[in-house]
Amino acid sequence: MAKAILTVDDSPSIRQMVSFTLKEAGYAVTEAVDGQDGLNKARAAQFDLIFTDQNMPNLDGLSLIRQLRALPQYKSVPILMLTTESSEAMKNQGRAAGATGWLVKPFDPAKLLEVVRKVIG
Repeated sequence: MAKAILTVDDSPSIRQMVSFTLKEAGYAVTEAVDGQDGLNKARAAQFDLIFTDQNMPNLDGLSLIRQLRALPQYKSVPILMLTTESSEAMKNQGRAAGATGWLVKPFDPAKLLEVVRKVIG
C-alpha cells in the first residue's frame, strides 16, 4: 500500500506541484488548503508524512505542527516545512515546534523526493 502524505499549503499551484511530484513517485497524496484544513484532515485519517507551509490563513504552519505534535498519532510522524521562510530564527522556531526538516520554495522536485525517501522510504 502506498505511503500517505498530507500536503498543506494555501497556494493552489504549490499544492499541485507537490502533489504531482509525489503521486508520480507512487505516494498517496491528500491536499489541504490551510492549517485548519490540514489539522482536520490529519485528525480524520492517518498520514505517514506531512508537508506544511508556514504563512497560511486560519492556522499557520508552526501552530499546525504544535497541534499535530499534541495528538498521540502524530508524535513521531515526520513533518516537513516547505516554505519561502529561510531565516535561521524561523528554522529554530520550526525545530522547537517539532518540525522534522525544512525545505525552501521554490523546490526542486528531485530534492523533494530525495528528502521524502530519507524520512519515510
